[in-house]
Amino acid sequence: MPRGPAKNAPPIDRQRVLDVLAQDPGATKRDLARVLGIKGSDRIVLKRILKELEGEGLLRGSRKRGYIRPGTIPEVAVLEISGQDTDGELLAKLNKWDSNEAPPLIVVNTEEAIGIGERILARLTATDDGYEAKVIKRLGAAAHKVLGVMRISGAYMRIVPIDRKTKNEFSVDKRDLGGAVDNDLVVAEPLAGRASGSPRARVVECLGSMDAPKAVSLIAIHAHGIPTDFPKEVLDEAQGAAPIDPRGRTDLRAIPLLTIDPEDARDHDDAVWAAPDSDPANKDGIITLVAIADVAHYVTPGSALDREAYKRGNSVYFPDRVVPMLPEQLSADLCSLKEGVDRPCVAVRMVFDAKGKKRRHEFIRGIMRSAARLTYAQAQRAFDGHPDDDTSPTAREALAGVWAAYQILLKERADRDPLELDLPERRITIGADGKIASIAYRERLESMKLIEEFMVLANVAAAEALEKTRTPLIYRVHEPPSQEKLFGFSDYLRTIGVSFAKGQVIKPAVFNRILGNVKEGPHEQVMNDVVLRTQAQAVYAPDNLGHFGLNLAKYAHFTSPIRRYADLVVHRALIRGFQLGESGLTDREVAQLAETASHISMTERRAMAAERDSTDRYVAAFMEDRVGATFDARITGVTRFGLFVRLAETGAEGLLPARVLGTEYFHHDERRHALIGERTNTSYSLGDIVRVRLAEAAPLTGGLRFDLAEAAEAPRQIRRPAPVRPRSKRRR
Repeated sequence: MPRGPAKNAPPIDRQRVLDVLAQDPGATKRDLARVLGIKGSDRIVLKRILKELEGEGLLRGSRKRGYIRPGTIPEVAVLEISGQDTDGELLAKLNKWDSNEAPPLIVVNTEEAIGIGERILARLTATDDGYEAKVIKRLGAAAHKVLGVMRISGAYMRIVPIDRKTKNEFSVDKRDLGGAVDNDLVVAEPLAGRASGSPRARVVECLGSMDAPKAVSLIAIHAHGIPTDFPKEVLDEAQGAAPIDPRGRTDLRAIPLLTIDPEDARDHDDAVWAAPDSDPANKDGIITLVAIADVAHYVTPGSALDREAYKRGNSVYFPDRVVPMLPEQLSADLCSLKEGVDRPCVAVRMVFDAKGKKRRHEFIRGIMRSAARLTYAQAQRAFDGHPDDDTSPTAREALAGVWAAYQILLKERADRDPLELDLPERRITIGADGKIASIAYRERLESMKLIEEFMVLANVAAAEALEKTRTPLIYRVHEPPSQEKLFGFSDYLRTIGVSFAKGQVIKPAVFNRILGNVKEGPHEQVMNDVVLRTQAQAVYAPDNLGHFGLNLAKYAHFTSPIRRYADLVVHRALIRGFQLGESGLTDREVAQLAETASHISMTERRAMAAERDSTDRYVAAFMEDRVGATFDARITGVTRFGLFVRLAETGAEGLLPARVLGTEYFHHDERRHALIGERTNTSYSLGDIVRVRLAEAAPLTGGLRFDLAEAAEAPRQIRRPAPVRPRSKRRR
């Protein structure tokens, strides 16, 4: 606060004004007059001094808002999150910094999962080496950066934004090109003023040509702020890692563990084995072993590798590349369970009875040697009685063991009755030229379901074991659907003649029964989508809230520590809880579990959004040559402005605007999930099949727009506003 007037104050001068503002940044003209003891005509002198200092660049501000010296750090300021330090602390920079000196170091003190590029309003406190910021309010993504494509035609230069929500293009002066050429992907910042009616911008970074292979995924990476380059110290740590010493570990090398993965898998972090239990007390029971790469041995708490893995949170998978959580030296080599090579592991040995009920489990820190690296297709052929000629006798016997065990485990799974959604997964194949060679749905093999079941059971065992030892951990939680979503689900079911009691206890079996009733019918595909939209989003949390979808009381991610930080934390918790050696969960990590869970939930959402955006753009590029072609499409979403439709062949989705549906006005019936024609009562409902013509494909934004094939020449629809109804006086 400004001090009171000084007694016998010396005459006013420039230095005294600057001294006061150094102690009280933001003081107004009235504050300055009071502190300096200025009265009467001396106020005119103060006004003149302030104007002089402002004109010389020694002050900025106004008499009402207050004055500060350039480079002064205000008590409260808008900051932009700019990165992380080596300890994983968030770093920020002032939104406005008008000094020629280097900006100060600002460390953000927060437990919130705030992303790089996000803006915050914060209170700043000086520290020994800079400033600490305490978040007052989150302001969202920084508004002064634009990701777009440079378009140059003669003297006309503009940036076309990638974000489909950004309507304006930006004009660029030649001096602001920053070395960009036509068709370059650039990061730009808007400037004041307009040129030729368009807002102006300056290029601050060139990311390469849009014609280059992998340009599509590069857009998603930069649009979502996903870290790609590993710092030197992280690479040095990875390069310095050495193969494991087997001493002090349980030797599992004699057990023929198998890795079974997708054909294009680059890393292999899980292996399985199973055999009949020889214990007479467990007649017809089985023993299973799930071995997981011991990433915790190499990525130790507080190391550079650990800090970078935490920052990334998870690997991100695009059709043309992977942005890994760990450097390739670890992810594709030392931590990958390669065939015939000794590798450290954390394994769980589980014993089940003849009905698939688990009798006991045990966690082991061991060393293993994979007997075979198999693809899902290879394993499936063996399960079907047609193993490949190069599949060894040892691998064939091991495959027979896991298949027999799976048949027993399915009994318990049937009793548990987890949510069974049929959501086909698309596989996008990229050619050597960086363009899509094909889009097809992945075949859903029983071998995939087998591995999933083994992994689920291992994850359950990890959560149960840690709870029993009272060791803190991060759970994978999935809460039941909200009442609001259940009401919407009920409304949709009513439109297709399916009853649904809103007050019933909701379990996965309820959804499974509904899905079973519509199987093989016209509503099957959309029903799976609707059930999925009804579900809550799974997240990470330090408190156990159960997993609704899997119908499990305890669940934690344990099986993929190469690509998920959550699994690495669970490994460390197991090492700590069962005293399995070094690199266990530290007290500091325990204290920060809530913050870690929030952060990795955010990075997971970020990865999913980036992967989805990348897929949309690749699909739009693939469809660009098919503009004008007609397709059968299913309506997957209904809004007041149009219909979202999905093509059966490729799974490509796009918008069928309401204005192309006909000449009449269409009302949006939310409960029926339909657009209804006012004059003809024509209805377009969720799940309907319509014949559409592809009108536009925009690879830059990933958007597809369709017209009705049978109404391509129809006049434009006139949309009139909804009638205004008198408001009830009764409070709603």
